[in-house]
Amino acid sequence: MKPKNIIAVALVGTGLALTAQAVEVSDADLSALKKQLADLDQKVRILEREREIDGETATAAAKTAPKITLGASGFSFSSGDSNFVAQLHGVAQFDSRTFFSDGNVNGNDGFLIRRARPIFSGTVFHDFDFNLTPDFGGSTVQIVDAYLNYRYSPEFQIQGGKFKSPVGLEQLQSDPVTLFNERSIVTDLVPNRDLGLAVKGDLFNGAANYALGIFNGGTDYNGTTVNTSFQDDKSVAGRVFFQPWKNSDVNALRGFGFGVGGSYLVNNPSTNTSTGLTPSYTTDGQQKFFAFNSGVNANGPGWRVSPQAYYYYGPLGLLAEYVISDQSAKRTAATPTSAIELQNTAWQITGSWVLTGEEASYTGVTPRHPFDPRNGQWGAFQLAARYAGLDVDDSAFKGATAVRLADPTKSASGAQAWSVGLNWYLNKDFRANLSYSRTAFSTYAGNKIAAGNVGAQPESVLFSRLQLTF
Repeated sequence: MKPKNIIAVALVGTGLALTAQAVEVSDADLSALKKQLADLDQKVRILEREREIDGETATAAAKTAPKITLGASGFSFSSGDSNFVAQLHGVAQFDSRTFFSDGNVNGNDGFLIRRARPIFSGTVFHDFDFNLTPDFGGSTVQIVDAYLNYRYSPEFQIQGGKFKSPVGLEQLQSDPVTLFNERSIVTDLVPNRDLGLAVKGDLFNGAANYALGIFNGGTDYNGTTVNTSFQDDKSVAGRVFFQPWKNSDVNALRGFGFGVGGSYLVNNPSTNTSTGLTPSYTTDGQQKFFAFNSGVNANGPGWRVSPQAYYYYGPLGLLAEYVISDQSAKRTAATPTSAIELQNTAWQITGSWVLTGEEASYTGVTPRHPFDPRNGQWGAFQLAARYAGLDVDDSAFKGATAVRLADPTKSASGAQAWSVGLNWYLNKDFRANLSYSRTAFSTYAGNKIAAGNVGAQPESVLFSRLQLTF
């Protein structure tokens, strides 16, 4: 006997009870029903696949579509694969300086735009970086950074253009994160930005880094003017820095780093015909307290070395460095054999403490609770103190007036400066500073510096700053 095709159908009654009824169907009807179910299943599979394809297409399009980002870190354009990136950042610093008169001070009170820098940087073809930074602060517009960098790997990069020479610890610190309005007098003896070519890299996941380059080196050693023709005079500068516990679990030692920077000037006195006044050495208030006489030039090779270290742990920050700068120099009025070797030295130690408990670092402070008085948030506050000294070699003041390198009645033979300050980080981008600095001066062999010259009496300055970075 052929079995019957039975389909159980559930029906909903007029009440709450459910009833089931068995329905007998023919073979033809059952075949038709199976075909309908198969067709429906096929359509569902097709729709699911079309949805997957749409998702894959959208994902692929997202990978290639340009990205635009605007936030606390600036404005950024990027290709979908991040191989091409263009970023716009900026630094604006509005300062004031108030000089307290101790008798005869040349400093001018007033407001100034210390820095106004739009920073255009980016990457092309994944491994090639660029940076162009003009500065509209001050009385003239200048290009402070303009370089290209090839990143073969984190361990090996090649950089060329105008950038900071790799020597001084505080000098290499980014301008917006220095603790005081002006860097210490130690930076009078280290090079700043220069035109050159360098190799650099980070080793062992950042536990060590190095840089070595060749630079023009003009107006470099001890402030003396040097020739910058490629065949004759070039400055070689390098630096190694170690953070041996950076990647360890020892929290108290992660922020410890030490290293040494240095440079060597290849200067040929037979072809060095540069003349003119030198950049001189300046105080915290940016007044010149030492200047060479006219016509003083480098005369032979020169070198400098700078041991340096910092330590950051929680809210505590410490930074210290020492510089020895050695250079033979002569005045154009002197005979060829009358070059004088100068060995100038400088040092500083700086300490800071974040009162609100945030972590201090070489790259700045980020407030845990950005300024929002409606919710009782006031940002981060940091105390800072610094003591620094600079000593000019006494040989600069010796000799007859016609051949003497510096005038002891116009220039100090040394300076000792101490500073204290309070930094207020309202948020990641906005900061306010208030600091006081006092600089006392030493004179050569008891000479009295004439009235009207910086160094005749101590310099006392009150600084303030409003800063925007993005």
